[in-house]
Amino acid sequence: MSELNPVVVVDYDPIWPELFESLRRRIAVALGPMASRIEHVGSTAVPCLAAKPIIDMDVLLVSEASLPVAIARLAVIGYAHQGNLGIAGREAFLAPAGDPPHHLYVCPPDSVELRRHLAFRDYLRTHPEDAGRYGDLKVALAGRFQTDRSAYTEAKGELVRELTNRAEIWMRAG
Repeated sequence: MSELNPVVVVDYDPIWPELFESLRRRIAVALGPMASRIEHVGSTAVPCLAAKPIIDMDVLLVSEASLPVAIARLAVIGYAHQGNLGIAGREAFLAPAGDPPHHLYVCPPDSVELRRHLAFRDYLRTHPEDAGRYGDLKVALAGRFQTDRSAYTEAKGELVRELTNRAEIWMRAG
């Protein structure tokens, strides 16, 4: 990882939901009824949580069979399909140049990845003590691994797994 793309974690910015909404509208128009939901996920979707200032978005398709058409329609508005990047149950897209920084994932109707993202987001939204622990860790790790994204991600992995497990149990109970 070079110093040209450092790991930066910042305090929550109330503009993030507005950025998501503007991106969501454009994607919704492009995909039309083939997208049943477009969700703001990841740390920027949790009020008061420190985060890398990159919006994470999951699109839930009505049908897995519509993926080729979704890929083509997203290409028309500047998204480049990247495949699943090693994570089954979602397809990743590179954002158009000039857009606010964001990650776009398109998921089939039975996506385990989407369910996991929503559980994690909703759990952190309703459990501020765990969100605070997670935010504090991310800030500390960003300082420690500023030029090594892989090490940053690996170092927060244990807490992410713990919180994901709690979130999934919480979702099943609720």
